Amino acid sequence: MRGSTNSAALPKPLTMKQLMRTTDMSTIAFAQALLQGEGIDCFEMDVNMSVLEGGIGIFPRRLMVHPDDWEDAATALRDNGIEVHDGP
Repeated sequence: MRGSTNSAALPKPLTMKQLMRTTDMSTIAFAQALLQGEGIDCFEMDVNMSVLEGGIGIFPRRLMVHPDDWEDAATALRDNGIEVHDGP
C-alpha cells in the first residue's frame, strides 16, 4: 500500500538526557574522552550555534547521553572534577 506505514516496523525514538552544559570547549572534549574511555556513547548538541556566535562563548554546548547510561556517565565526570547537570 502506497503511503502507509506500519507503526510496528518503525524504530522507537531515541531519547537522551543532558549530562552537562558548558561554553568551555576543552571541558566538553575532556568529558567526551572520559566517556569514550568508559564505553559510554554521547552526543554533543548545539555545536552549530556555538560556531555561529564566533567562539565568544555565549551559547553553551550540551553533552547528552542515553538515560540508562546517565548515572555511570555522571559518576565518571564527577570523579574527574567536571560539574554535571542534574536538572531535567
